[in-house]
Amino acid sequence: MQDPRAHVAPALGAAPRRLAPVEAAEFATRLRSNVERAVRGKSEVVRRAVETVIAGGHLLLEDVPGVGKTTLAHALARSLRASFRRIQFTSDLLPGDVVGVGLPAPGDGHSAGRFVFQPGPIFAHVVLADEVNRASPKTQSALLEAMGEGSVTVDGVSHPLPRPFLVIATQNPMEQFGTHPLPESQLDRFLMRLRLGYPSPADEAAVLREDPATNELPRLEPVLTIDDVLALRDACDGVKFDDALVEYLLRIVAETREHEGLRLGVSPRGAVSLRRAAQARALGEARDYCIPDDVRDLALDVLGHRLCVAAHGAATGGSEQAEWILREILDRTPVPL
Repeated sequence: MQDPRAHVAPALGAAPRRLAPVEAAEFATRLRSNVERAVRGKSEVVRRAVETVIAGGHLLLEDVPGVGKTTLAHALARSLRASFRRIQFTSDLLPGDVVGVGLPAPGDGHSAGRFVFQPGPIFAHVVLADEVNRASPKTQSALLEAMGEGSVTVDGVSHPLPRPFLVIATQNPMEQFGTHPLPESQLDRFLMRLRLGYPSPADEAAVLREDPATNELPRLEPVLTIDDVLALRDACDGVKFDDALVEYLLRIVAETREHEGLRLGVSPRGAVSLRRAAQARALGEARDYCIPDDVRDLALDVLGHRLCVAAHGAATGGSEQAEWILREILDRTPVPL
């Protein structure tokens, strides 16, 4: 396997590839169609996952076991010609098992006291953090720097991660035995949180007949390269987001910070994430400009997991309560014409 660290940055002086919106939309459609071969009946979830890739963010899949979270992550990784590592998070997993460790250098006495960095599985273009909330908070925090800065620091030395770098994390509902809640700082680093939900009767019947996770997933071939993904992200940067949309987005964000039912509103990182997701949505529809629906339609998936309800609402279901409040904010915030 090619060393993913060889793709830390484009070659010096190399001009970034420019994609027209129509070509970018074709790339997005190709990626969605490939993933949907293994993930049946979840076209909207797959669409959001592809938008996360285009936007350059990280993805959190939260749902009960057995609904296809890991299958979706594997299908997305297989659809990209990039390095892929899966980390199974367990209660005994250590931070060094994720980011890597410094080991004594082999050799004669001249190398005594020297350490050589051995990269952990985080050094890949696509990393599946499976059941991330089964690890201890200390191990969960090993992902913070990687997701936020695209690097990890071991023994005081910073090591850049490959580009592009995408973390797809799965987690089980909090009420399940052996889970630890992700801290707010970590949740804020996921561009989107998605739930797959149970399939419809027709889709579940198709899964029973065809078993795509067994029959289709192993046969998926890459449809986009690393350079294609970087070009998509560069094109996403150029999608217009005008001042009226900036004001609309900021009104939504301000409402979350002032609402009496919330003790923690949307951070500036969350606001940037929603703008970026809206740009990715527009690009996937072959537009070089955003519209209000791009912001409104994505707000729940981008902002919902960043909100913390006040103490009096937490007992009645914190996540559901936060999403209800966000819907109410969206309904009363005027949409720009």
